Amino acid sequence: MWSLKKEKGVPVYVSIIELILSYIKKGDLLPGERLPSERKLATYFQVNRSTVVHALDELVALGWIVRKQGSGTIVNEGKWGISTTPRTDWRRYLEQNAFAKVDPYTEQIELLLKQPSTNRLDLYTGELPLDLIPSFSFPPLTWKHFLEEEQQDDLGYLPLRQSISRETEKEYGFSLPAESLLITSGAQQALFLILQVLLQSGDSVAIEDPSFLYALPIFQAAGIRLYGVEMDQEGIDLNSLEKMILQHRVKMVMVNPSFQNPTGKTMSMNRRKALITLCQNYQIPILEDDVFAKLNFVSSDQIQPLKKLDPENVLYIGSLSKILGSTTKIGWLSAPTSVIQQLAEARKMMDFSLSIFPQLLANLALTDREFSRKISDLNTNIEQRSKAVFDTLNEMDEWEVSMPQGGFYIWAKWKQGKLRQKDWAVFLHEELLIAPGFFFSENQDSIRINFTRVDETKLPLFKEKLRTVTKKIALDFPTL
Repeated sequence: MWSLKKEKGVPVYVSIIELILSYIKKGDLLPGERLPSERKLATYFQVNRSTVVHALDELVALGWIVRKQGSGTIVNEGKWGISTTPRTDWRRYLEQNAFAKVDPYTEQIELLLKQPSTNRLDLYTGELPLDLIPSFSFPPLTWKHFLEEEQQDDLGYLPLRQSISRETEKEYGFSLPAESLLITSGAQQALFLILQVLLQSGDSVAIEDPSFLYALPIFQAAGIRLYGVEMDQEGIDLNSLEKMILQHRVKMVMVNPSFQNPTGKTMSMNRRKALITLCQNYQIPILEDDVFAKLNFVSSDQIQPLKKLDPENVLYIGSLSKILGSTTKIGWLSAPTSVIQQLAEARKMMDFSLSIFPQLLANLALTDREFSRKISDLNTNIEQRSKAVFDTLNEMDEWEVSMPQGGFYIWAKWKQGKLRQKDWAVFLHEELLIAPGFFFSENQDSIRINFTRVDETKLPLFKEKLRTVTKKIALDFPTL
């Protein structure tokens, strides 16, 4: 296994890095597996020990391996802090392609979703089911109408930006001026632009642990190092965050404070104010992902956006895709005008054109006289579904669960400890498709359920499948 092919013109330590990386990527070296000692590696490779030390130091810096006192050097068991190494040819570029790396469990879920089945429950997909997506009536439109639309500029369709501004004022009582709004093709384009313009390779970003951001490949592709900060019932833990800021020189804090994905938690107002103060003290901007803002079961005055509390220090991402469906990729980013102009210019230079078509449709939906009523009806329906799923889980001694105040998701924790690979396989076997905790963290004891996809007709099947899965997994665990 430890045979090194030395290439002409390539430093030996680089060849060692590439060899170890290839073993990790192919699965020859597994997370948590210990590497041979530095002396043994030097013997295997027939090089000086200092060359091996140099290669291992680089891999530690990149986050692929860690050194533990008394345990030696092991393969990193998670993604926190992983960066990519520079490449000098196409083969090596392709090897570091973060977008090509798909978790095997994800592949199995997607394979099942492609197969016909009348007995499958898809609670994994992060979208509203079609029966819940509000229906809006649109006036007759011709292709010429789209071609003649002249109110589109680098920031996006002006009437849509004005509608978003009015809706925010109505909902939360604060203004997002149209000139501070950049319309994007969904929330992820906004995030991508921020990574490209405001951060650079090697920068550290603090996120909640667990978080959907952990699963996104765009961070690793951009060379951004993610560090997870634990949460409690009020949201991100600020003592842990401050330590993270000092230890890793964090450049930005990214949070999903309302109906967090995946936990469904909502950050308390006291915690929001304290987070603002902490980041102001360290002069660190906050990115607030608020894509579930409209999907709330409580009054808006109980959940104030961070952006309202600190307009200058908070970058704010919103979206209509969660309501109108993923085929209508409409999101927006609000930031100080100088920042927005830079982001818009960067998008223009990258030629990420934004179609007028979904912007017009989104504006027609927002200006529909029945918009507020339809959103209210939607929230009533999803709250009922969330309560039904919560009650089902809460009745079982094996699961620990909290009732969300909005959004799509319920986070259920297996009380008896870490779930193993064979336990996750039970969910697949029973065709109860959920998102496992390890998608969002190093956590292996929790599941994320999209409760919006469990209507009255599917509830009995959900209860049956969950009981079956729970019973099968519990057989291998001590009695509670």
